[in-house]
Amino acid sequence: MFQFLKKTRKDGWMSLGGILLCITGSEAMFADLGHFSYTAIQIAFTFLVYPALILAYMGQAAYLSIHHDNSYQISFYVSVPETVRWPVLIIAILASVVGSQAIISGTFSIINQSQSLGCFPRVKVVHTSDKIHGQIYIPEINWILMILCIAVTIGFRDTKHMGNASGLAVMAVMLVTTCLTSLVIILCWHKPPIVALSFLLFFGSIELLYFSASLTKFREGAWLPILLALFLMTIMYVWHYATIKKYEFDLHNKVSLEWLLALGPSLGIARVPGIGLVFTDLTSGIPANFSRFVTNLPAFHQVLVFVCVKSVPVPYVPPAERYLVGRVGPAAHRSYRCIVRYGYRDVHQDVDSFESELVGRLADFIRYDWVRTHGTDPCIEDDGSGSGGSSSECRLTVIGNVAFSGTPAYEIEESLQPASVSIGFPTVESVTDVIEMEPISVTKRRVRFAIDDESETDTRSETDVQLQEELEELWAAQQSGTAFILGHSHVRAKQGSSLVKRLAINVGYNFLRRNCRGPDVALKVPPVSLLEVGMVYIV
Repeated sequence: MFQFLKKTRKDGWMSLGGILLCITGSEAMFADLGHFSYTAIQIAFTFLVYPALILAYMGQAAYLSIHHDNSYQISFYVSVPETVRWPVLIIAILASVVGSQAIISGTFSIINQSQSLGCFPRVKVVHTSDKIHGQIYIPEINWILMILCIAVTIGFRDTKHMGNASGLAVMAVMLVTTCLTSLVIILCWHKPPIVALSFLLFFGSIELLYFSASLTKFREGAWLPILLALFLMTIMYVWHYATIKKYEFDLHNKVSLEWLLALGPSLGIARVPGIGLVFTDLTSGIPANFSRFVTNLPAFHQVLVFVCVKSVPVPYVPPAERYLVGRVGPAAHRSYRCIVRYGYRDVHQDVDSFESELVGRLADFIRYDWVRTHGTDPCIEDDGSGSGGSSSECRLTVIGNVAFSGTPAYEIEESLQPASVSIGFPTVESVTDVIEMEPISVTKRRVRFAIDDESETDTRSETDVQLQEELEELWAAQQSGTAFILGHSHVRAKQGSSLVKRLAINVGYNFLRRNCRGPDVALKVPPVSLLEVGMVYIV
């Protein structure tokens, strides 16, 4: 390579953009890593792809060694013998289809993960396999890719321009990957900065050489990937910025717990049968949309659950660690908070199974909570970690590790083993908030009740009665029906904001919000059970 550049100088440097196309097919293998195993790719490459490449390049080199003095430009198909030219063309077309499928699948995976992390508007994700969750299909993105491919083909009408655009895109991906890998070396692998710097200088210098050569073709088609990247980055930034601002508005305008506990018949507020699921992004406090709901409709359900669905930055959340449940106020108020955590590769359940599992987790929490507190105020803990009183919420408990059946026995042993999410993650961050998880001891805890004391027996009986009463109210509320209370938001930039912010919020974000899937569709809420509360967010 050094001798080639030394001999050809500027012409050799400019030809690196074309040489780059020889290695662009390798990125298809890395895109396939999310959908096929290492062994399958290694076998396919070793016994099929690599021999085909060697034969093709050796055949073209043999042809060039004899016909190197021809004046016309020699292409690949000129070197192919006449008898196998059409079969080779058909194989090449099929190979392009396979390569494009790998890129399409990679695009689906990236869009799905970006959507889970709140960096892309909500789109429809279809899981095409019941066993393999990574196999997904996004209709909107598929149609957009088709339209873009047709537009590029009609607009360029030249394979040279398409090659320049592809080369710059691939080179930019490699350069960005090298920069991000250098950060991973420091932040995740905890290596010395000199190692990351050496890695960046060695690989980055080579990639910058190719990238600079690709930039020379900017006006010959290489401008397209840069334009598309700027467009997509603008969409993602506007959506993420407005999402954060909405969350900050909810955080600053949430209602205190005292306000919820003060609601009652004296204020003309009625409790109606059923379960009310109030969806919110807050992990503490009462959302402003619920106060608006009660103000306009002075009634709420007998069992009230504030549900917060969070996408955490891990691929999968074990079912045993998915639900964090706690009380909102005293036990008699029948109000709970449930944080449902999904990894960015987890499959969201339909509303029927979600509702049934949520009620089951609430029942498990009720049993666990009565056993833990012996029927006393659940916000008061022996170790003093609880804040006590009705003005604060209880800490959330991971429900799913302990299975309760019937009335708890006199001797209860529980072994709560934290799994992948809890280990090494004292907090789980999503957008800008922090979910506090109750520390779980890995040692066994044994709770004993003495049966020879008459007062202890009476307390135990009273606890069983209260526990059974709360569980019966929960089952009765489930039979009465479930209502899903969601906020219908309209975001506007505050007065005095800059022109760029007004365009981004009032025009860009609201256009994306109106033309993407709503939260009711994303959560699979049936329209007959949906209650929407309109809110105007001034950010």
